[in-house]
Amino acid sequence: MTQFSRPSAAPGTPRAQVLDILGAALDAVDPAQAIRRAVRREGNVLHVAGQEYDLARFRRVLVIGGGKAGASMAGAVEEVVGDRIAAGWVNVKYGYALPTRRIHVHEAGHPVPDAAGIEGTQRMIDLLRGATADDLVLSLISGGGSALMTLPVPGVTLHDIQTLTQALLRSGAPIGAINALRKHLSQIKGGQLARLAHPATVIALILSDVVGSPLDVIASGPTVPDPTTFADAQAVIERYGIADEVPESIRRHLADGIAGRVADTPQAGDPVLARVQNVIVADNARAAQAAVERAGALGFHTLLLSTFVEGEAREVAHVLAALAKEVHASGQPIPRPACLVLGGETTVTVRGPGQGGRNQELALAAVQAIRGLDGVIIASLATDGSDGPTDAAGGLVDGTTLARGEALGLSAAAALAANDAYPYLAQVDDLLMTGPTNTNVNDLMLVTVI
Repeated sequence: MTQFSRPSAAPGTPRAQVLDILGAALDAVDPAQAIRRAVRREGNVLHVAGQEYDLARFRRVLVIGGGKAGASMAGAVEEVVGDRIAAGWVNVKYGYALPTRRIHVHEAGHPVPDAAGIEGTQRMIDLLRGATADDLVLSLISGGGSALMTLPVPGVTLHDIQTLTQALLRSGAPIGAINALRKHLSQIKGGQLARLAHPATVIALILSDVVGSPLDVIASGPTVPDPTTFADAQAVIERYGIADEVPESIRRHLADGIAGRVADTPQAGDPVLARVQNVIVADNARAAQAAVERAGALGFHTLLLSTFVEGEAREVAHVLAALAKEVHASGQPIPRPACLVLGGETTVTVRGPGQGGRNQELALAAVQAIRGLDGVIIASLATDGSDGPTDAAGGLVDGTTLARGEALGLSAAAALAANDAYPYLAQVDDLLMTGPTNTNVNDLMLVTVI
């Protein structure tokens, strides 16, 4: 069971029960278990989500990929495929490496890509050089892969990509919009990994961190058709008002693409995608359902409301607080003890210099509305264990959080105005802390009313 180092919670208390529920959800999307459910080997036959592959006919089995869950996925693939793996390279976030035998696990920067990510991505491409129809490529994809599998197009530097990424993260743009740009500035995203591997057979095993699990958005869709164009990428810059922050090299490359001077990413029907199988091995829905089941086992009335939650974190917080107040006042939509489960991923438009992440901001934004409500807890968790550029996974607040903060001289309103949820929640012991979970399936939100 996943352990939380914070917040402190005495056994059997409502806080301990919420941590128990969240831990069960994380365990349900363990990447290694997800791989073992989707892939099995019987002799020389590899069974993958209803398809069979005769390993005896392949000259080599290569493993490549990137994402926060990459190390766990690599270890499980090694267990299943074993000595048939000729070589492998997977990029993971700093601090997320685990021991492997045949697949090299390489740490790199996330959410802002760095030189180590470029180096690792180049190693993957080197492995694919000379790939033939007699090769099998297993591609391990998980959340964070967009930043961790980075190789800019010629003429665009790493610094240019870092500048653009930082501007996009500050803008509040959703992941789909961000990835439309990433695909058109990359040599590997937007179906281009499949292009590099062609004519090899490719099996992409995907741990989804995107609401609704659209394949073209997860890690910027390296093995699937790209429905976006250079014009779509340019429109993102204009829509989110970041034109003044975009480097000239990027503006020039997009203009060349719109004018047809640069080939676009592979579209549906492109023959380079004909020998690719894409399989989602775990997602937010599985984690949410596990939370529902664990809450039920603990005696809660449970309801899974949605796994499609999006929007500004503080606005979503108002909705969760309203749900808590309704259950508290009327016993609707379910009676006490109640546990409402939601999944998805919110965004934050950064306006202040503070420290935090979307889940911490959501939690803090709810405290005013639930002040004084006995038995109410709202928790928001990043399933990868890393909420924004912090070591926290999110926040867990209750009807006493605001009063406890005021007793310490803290202002929740001031912290929110500065996007500074982390220090506030840390001082009232309402930070969720897991360390790296080595999985990543969006965020989970719980509303419990005892």
